Amino acid sequence: MSVRSSAGRVRCPVCARPQAQCLCSLIPRLWPPTQLLVIQHPDEASHALNTARLLVPGLVNAHLLITENLQEYPAWMRRLQDPQWRNELLFPGEQAQVLLPAAADLRPRRLVLLDGTWRKARKLVYLNPVLQSMAQVCLPAGLVSRYRLRKVPQAGALSTIEAGAEALSVLHPGFDKHALLAPFEALIEGQIRAMGLARYQQNYGAASDPAVE
Repeated sequence: MSVRSSAGRVRCPVCARPQAQCLCSLIPRLWPPTQLLVIQHPDEASHALNTARLLVPGLVNAHLLITENLQEYPAWMRRLQDPQWRNELLFPGEQAQVLLPAAADLRPRRLVLLDGTWRKARKLVYLNPVLQSMAQVCLPAGLVSRYRLRKVPQAGALSTIEAGAEALSVLHPGFDKHALLAPFEALIEGQIRAMGLARYQQNYGAASDPAVE
């Protein structure tokens, strides 16, 4: 079933791209042991280049909640406090530890990602004590985003799908992050082509990009 945007264009209900630009054929169905829960700020849900909608369908055991207040999802509140699970929040707080594969801990692992601007992500943590109580983890330093259509707020900032792919690669060596990122790469390259090389370089200060050559 297709959906129609506010502008009247028919969009795919899964990837939310216009039907002529649907990316679903590139979305894999991967099943890493770690479960991902993406909590998306409502303001991000309608963003044309949002990447959470490409991340979650690509993982069999991933879930998406669109909310600012987790109390709207009491079942998930209980799951995030279940001591039989290793629940962690991917968030670069002051107490965050670098993400590592589990060694002796045999509990099933759940990683929570926040989808929104840095300001909205911090607001999600502030509004939800259950997130504040979770162990915080961060990705290794030195990662560079391929999200060439947004100016990153700080070094090491990644899109949601990139963060998920990198996290799963850390937790599960051999995880096929390139398959997970394939629709994201196609999304960005398509937007750059539609924009044109000259405008892309003017807006983002980019040198020649192989995606548009």
